[in-house]
Amino acid sequence: MLLSIVVPVYNEEDNIKKFYSSVKDVLATLPYEHEIIFVDDGSSDNSAVMLHHIAEEDASVRVYLLARNFGHQLALTCGLDHAKGDAIITMDGDMQHPPALIPELVRHWEEGYDVVRTIRDSTEDASWAKAFTSKYYYKLMNLMANVPIVEGGSDFRLMNRRALATLLKFREHGRFLRGIVGDLGFKQAEVHFVAPPRFAGKSKFSVRKMLHFALDGIAAFSNVPLRMSFYIGLLCGLLSLLMILHILFVHFFTDDAVSGWATLGVAIFFLGGVQLICIGIIGEYVGRVFEEVKHRPLYWVKDSFHFDAGDEKK
Repeated sequence: MLLSIVVPVYNEEDNIKKFYSSVKDVLATLPYEHEIIFVDDGSSDNSAVMLHHIAEEDASVRVYLLARNFGHQLALTCGLDHAKGDAIITMDGDMQHPPALIPELVRHWEEGYDVVRTIRDSTEDASWAKAFTSKYYYKLMNLMANVPIVEGGSDFRLMNRRALATLLKFREHGRFLRGIVGDLGFKQAEVHFVAPPRFAGKSKFSVRKMLHFALDGIAAFSNVPLRMSFYIGLLCGLLSLLMILHILFVHFFTDDAVSGWATLGVAIFFLGGVQLICIGIIGEYVGRVFEEVKHRPLYWVKDSFHFDAGDEKK
């Protein structure tokens, strides 16, 4: 039986050695062969060089270097595409997904679960703003999406071969793996944990990347924004009708009729703003359709390293 560990890496030169040694120590306690697949997502530091050295010294390590930065979800997808294990664990390389939990994930797999998800109850060094936005993002997702998204869900999970084979059939570009895995079905278990602080460095998830990630999740699993734009337009139409009735009443039944530049300006800006918002929502979905119909590859690999004893680079 083979256990695969899939790890996306982006500018993590300060964490790689610590992560690798910690994972190897844990895997040594398990009665399974293993492989560790690192996917470098276009790092600009020395991450790729360090991974190359690790692969030279350890035949169980495989490294894939993406040609540019494709993003966390696509880097994970690359690793999953190349994983050969009977069970596959995905985790981040910044030590916030504790390697010590791996045996517990494996235990649930041994008990017959197809997917073992981890739920992050809290993060020790998370700011109140990040904790607040994360909490209410998941609440918003569950209100809008057809698929239940577990609050605190993470990309630290185990899947067996059957679940992975199904996951790999999903090839959309705007990927939200937490939602896709939740939608797979199969027999699933949950493991809760508290995420420790990063071992070194800073999070590479900028506000812009987090916003794009959030939009991917909403657009991938919900058409509620499109329906909301229709309802908002309907509401604005009703408000406009009421405004017309008010203007007619003032004109015919009172002596207070005054040239309504202010009213006209407010109405134009209000309705114009609503129209632009609705067009933007529609444009977001149309843009995603445009990306999918081009059928471009999700990612492309610049180089890979897998050294068996005495073998050349593969």
